Amino acid sequence: MESFYDTLGVAPTASSDEIKRAFRREITKYHPDKVQHLGPEFQAIAASKAADLTAAHRALSDPSSRAEYDAELSAAAAASAKRAPAPASAPSEATPRSSQARSPGAEDAAPATPRPSAPSPARSSDRAGAGGLVRRAAAMRFRAAAIEEFGQCEDGPVRGFDVALQPPKVGFFTRTRPPRILGRVVETVDAATLRETWSLAVRAKTDERRDLCVFLMGPVLAPVGELGRAMAEQRRTATSPGTLTVVPVNTSSWFAHVPNDAPPVARALLSRLKSG
Repeated sequence: MESFYDTLGVAPTASSDEIKRAFRREITKYHPDKVQHLGPEFQAIAASKAADLTAAHRALSDPSSRAEYDAELSAAAAASAKRAPAPASAPSEATPRSSQARSPGAEDAAPATPRPSAPSPARSSDRAGAGGLVRRAAAMRFRAAAIEEFGQCEDGPVRGFDVALQPPKVGFFTRTRPPRILGRVVETVDAATLRETWSLAVRAKTDERRDLCVFLMGPVLAPVGELGRAMAEQRRTATSPGTLTVVPVNTSSWFAHVPNDAPPVARALLSRLKSG
């Protein structure tokens, strides 16, 4: 079960100021203004998360309440340690047998009470920027907007991308094949993630007759100059068949830096995202 320390993303030894700062940092991610564009389902999840953060802050910000909570954690950890069977281990060959042997009459050492562990790096990274909740919500909104715009157009999974779609042809007699659409949600859309995404897209683009349009989405966008230089660099070294277009998108406002050569379907999808 997640502890209050895990909820706030701090170590059990955190100071009062660290707890206060962590609460302020985390609670802003789930403010109604930040999630109003994500839909009722994720707004409810965000409200629940905000309630958990508030409960954790109340328990840990008061010294007496925190002391009682720490005592409960220690007692629970001690009880868990007693229930868990000790793993059997073979004596080490490097250890002298005299030290391996148990001294006659020696008392069993009392097991140390484990301290509550600090949050794992995976948990901390999940809380940052486009965390699991916001990332899933952005991908779901993108997919829903595409299906609303083009009809059912799901594609198979593509490594490194959250969404893969194949819009149908506009008309029965048309020879124009609309581009395949990929969506990727990241923490920050900058030159590094653009280069990485471009490389992933090149591997995914195997049909020279079909263009590829990639939406690189995140809550933070680097300056347009940085993104433009990175995109120009990738175009100069492009080896993929056909046309590959990357559209950087801000998932907070759904504002996008749209390249001049972006296909009409990309602009139509962006318009749908903004109005959704």
